[in-house]
Amino acid sequence: MITHIVRMSIRPDVSPEQVGAAMQRMQEAAAEMASGDDTRSALFGRDFGDTFDFGSVSSIETLEQYEAMMNHPAHLEVDRIGLPLVDRFHSIDITDDADPEIGAKIADVHRRRFEAHPDLLELVNSVDDYRGSGVPGHD
Repeated sequence: MITHIVRMSIRPDVSPEQVGAAMQRMQEAAAEMASGDDTRSALFGRDFGDTFDFGSVSSIETLEQYEAMMNHPAHLEVDRIGLPLVDRFHSIDITDDADPEIGAKIADVHRRRFEAHPDLLELVNSVDDYRGSGVPGHD
């Protein structure tokens, strides 16, 4: 199983209305992806206990399902809506998969995603503090 965790903080110049609209769509997308075959569970909401504003946790059974989730139309839409609003974005993957190459395989999922959607890579590169696997130039 792979658990995909994202934490983000919102730029100070973003209006509450912009945040509200984006967050509502992110919650809808999390529910949409959780209702499909690719994602076992998904949660999006406010993040407490640190300096992040929002977070997301998704659990996925297989690497193939992980790649499908990362390329799900709702996920791509959420990235395009949400990334322009954030100044910090930390993406973490935790897995119990014993394959010693699983980290590289997860990073490859992200690399392929950025190759297929170069606008997402541009958005990621515009975030002040982006941390995650598979971003060209960030490895």
